[in-house]
Amino acid sequence: MVKRILISSLLIIIIGIGFFQKDELLSLIKAGGILSICMSMLFVAICVFFPVIPFPVLAGVIGGVFGTTQGVIVSLTGAMAGTMGFFFLCRYGFRDYAQSKLMNYSKVQEYEEFLYRNSFMAILTCRLIPIIPAPVVNIICGLSKVKWFTFFTASTIGKIPNILILSYAGASFSSNKLFSFGLYGGYILIIFIINFVIMYRKMAKESAD
Repeated sequence: MVKRILISSLLIIIIGIGFFQKDELLSLIKAGGILSICMSMLFVAICVFFPVIPFPVLAGVIGGVFGTTQGVIVSLTGAMAGTMGFFFLCRYGFRDYAQSKLMNYSKVQEYEEFLYRNSFMAILTCRLIPIIPAPVVNIICGLSKVKWFTFFTASTIGKIPNILILSYAGASFSSNKLFSFGLYGGYILIIFIINFVIMYRKMAKESAD
């Protein structure tokens, strides 16, 4: 009980810092340097738990400050730190709370069946093509018997394309704003089309049955 209170208090403090000091944190990120790198990773990790600002905006800013390669490393490190923290909290700290959160999402059993069927490929697919909300993936995997290394590896690989595109778009923003918007807009359009095709096929199959 004491451990849960301490962890909860720490999370509240971290999220509170991210929420109330987001402008200051963004200023630190834009300043560059070692402190900026640390703040960037922390801010990205916070956004996994609580989207203080949209991740595309944050990753784009980081890409603009550090460039594509370093931006990818910083954003990916922060994202995976937050994701693994989410995973382990669900598994070892707040199982009851995590299970209650799942009830907010429809078709949870369908999600669970999909993620359990072939853990690595299912998690990888969900990261590459967000057909299931990221928090749901984190919670279900945290509550399941999915090995942490499988979850970590599949999530890391799956997050790279999105972060790479965001970082490159951010790095290109100052020199070519139209290209940056077009690049990410095209990526979103592709994801939307893939999701639409998946949902259409699923609905067609259900109608046939």
